Amino acid sequence: MDDVPAQTIVPEFRTMIRRPLSSLVVLSSLVLTGSFAPVFAQGAETAAAGLSVELNDVATSERGCKLTFVAGNDLVQPVSKVSFEFVLFDQKGRVERMAVLDFRDLPAGKTKVRQFDLAGTKCDALGSLLINDAPVCTGEGIDKGACMQGLRTGSKSPVGLKG
Repeated sequence: MDDVPAQTIVPEFRTMIRRPLSSLVVLSSLVLTGSFAPVFAQGAETAAAGLSVELNDVATSERGCKLTFVAGNDLVQPVSKVSFEFVLFDQKGRVERMAVLDFRDLPAGKTKVRQFDLAGTKCDALGSLLINDAPVCTGEGIDKGACMQGLRTGSKSPVGLKG
């Protein structure tokens, strides 16, 4: 090392530093320009495949309690008929009743609003809802379990919804 002039060592050292830095610059520019976006989008599409049910509103009606749901189908295939078995819990977490609600058809890639008037149910007594099962789930190329597999639930109401 004593025989090598200092000018020779410094250019080699600069080259070694520049290569990792240039790789980092290229990688950073790919991230900043969104070149990885298709990879992330594919992961999001895969995670989103399934049905979604949101409890959008709970309102007192003449008969009892009207529940408004927003249901979506992110599957490739349309669902020709789906019914969900709901468990209604009171404010103390006790089961008040169970009801099967017919959401009818859910076209692929579409969102539908469905309303159900539950006679004899008091809205202010509801604490939460649970989608317990999908006893009916039919459509061309649809497995019976497809309606519950990957089901996403949510609520914009004070009454919670789980699946």
